[in-house]
Amino acid sequence: MPAPFKTALKGFILGSMLLLSFKAQAVVAPEPSPVATTWEFTFDQGPLRLIWVETDLGRKPYFFLTYRVTNFSGNDLLFAPDVTLMTDNTTILKSGRDVPLSVTNAILDELDNPLIESQIDIVSTVLQGPEHARDGVLIWPANDLDVDEVTIFFAGLSGEFESYVVGRESDNPRRYTLRKTLMLRFATPGDFSNQGARPFDLDEKRWVMR
Repeated sequence: MPAPFKTALKGFILGSMLLLSFKAQAVVAPEPSPVATTWEFTFDQGPLRLIWVETDLGRKPYFFLTYRVTNFSGNDLLFAPDVTLMTDNTTILKSGRDVPLSVTNAILDELDNPLIESQIDIVSTVLQGPEHARDGVLIWPANDLDVDEVTIFFAGLSGEFESYVVGRESDNPRRYTLRKTLMLRFATPGDFSNQGARPFDLDEKRWVMR
């Protein structure tokens, strides 16, 4: 075998071994189980919409999303949702934060459905069966009306969680607890200040660990 070929072959084998070693040491982020391994609410979301509401500071825009949770787990469950909205410029908003009570009441009046509960009132035990399903609404200030994507992360629908260590080989490893979280990704048409009551298109819906 010619010397140049032997050298090239050795280099290829060494490179392959290093790549395999790197992959073996790489930390892979946890993924949700394909089948539920613990309690889990059945979740049905309504459309994500924009609404303008009169406030003490003038007319302001807000995102809102209606949804329903049903408990088929076999046990009564506490429902305490933890929901955030993220725009494509990485602005993260927790539902209900900086949302005055007057805005919540105005949106509930607009929905005109006595079964829909506010973000505070819905936090309680959900009994079993479809006859005990709970309807809620989530609200966020729409601080930026020129984004191309809005993503909602809905935690509190599943009891699945997993520990995740970052920097295990370093001097400062950190352990995080990740929860099974439902991700809803919506497409927005850039400047949507004139969106009106039209719902945003749902592009993706899947479980993630977050």
